[in-house]
Amino acid sequence: MSDKQVEDYLQNGIYGTPDTKPAERKRFLGTIRERVVFALTKGQVMKKKGVQEMEEKIANNKSAHLLINGKISSRYYKNYRDLALKHGLEYTVVNNREADSDLGAVLTYEHAVDHEEIFLQEDKPQQKPASKGNLMKRFLNFLRRTP
Repeated sequence: MSDKQVEDYLQNGIYGTPDTKPAERKRFLGTIRERVVFALTKGQVMKKKGVQEMEEKIANNKSAHLLINGKISSRYYKNYRDLALKHGLEYTVVNNREADSDLGAVLTYEHAVDHEEIFLQEDKPQQKPASKGNLMKRFLNFLRRTP
């Protein structure tokens, strides 16, 4: 063995095998973004949003793997686990105490699939624009108050 190989072997023995994209792996429950088919945030999982969308994705990706954030109570992720069992899909509850992810459930492959849209798109409530009359009224009141 050359000195470089011996050094690499010792480093791997002491510190472990180096990981690619560690920040991505922490966020995506141990996998990387390019392998993800669909992802739900913790809040979406806890509010049971995206159950229907997740079932569609699972039905269309039978050889995928479902990762569930173990920091969420099992009562919240039960629906997603049941979907995986219903479709014969493998799932893993990820309990990584060192990583704090905002994601609650991730449908992933062992290889790159590189889907562009992986997050559930929620409809945001439309805010009413301030009416011009109201804005004009406030502006005129402001002018009246100034000396």
